Amino acid sequence: MNGKPAGRRAVREWALRALYQIDLGSKPVEEAIEEVLGVAALEPDDANAVRELVAGVARTQLTELDPLIQQYARGWTIDRMAVIDRNLLRLALYELRYHPEQPFKVVINDAIELAKKYSTAESGRFVNGILGAIVRQMYPADAPPREEG
Repeated sequence: MNGKPAGRRAVREWALRALYQIDLGSKPVEEAIEEVLGVAALEPDDANAVRELVAGVARTQLTELDPLIQQYARGWTIDRMAVIDRNLLRLALYELRYHPEQPFKVVINDAIELAKKYSTAESGRFVNGILGAIVRQMYPADAPPREEG
């Protein structure tokens, strides 16, 4: 560890790795978190942020997050989505709902960038479309208008 915080995007990236293991590998939440943190070399505050995000997503995904994603994912079911995409959507939505101190534009941008990095070529647009529609509902006065085309 170098004594510097990793930054919120790095926290999100490590949280995504744990969520991926939980989803695809059916790992228990705590085991996935500790396995990821075992290689992440994060400062304690960042490690705690990863723990909180992953546990929060796991706690709310079936009752809150997945139904909301499903409502906006026209023509897609949660189980048909790429594993990375659905977990990025869950992670971003959890932050939007439970971490209002995080600017929604930054949360969405990080989700898009992580989708481009870890998923398919179309994933950035897919994630942006769903999160954009949800944000327009959550923050109607602040959200950008819907892009046509």
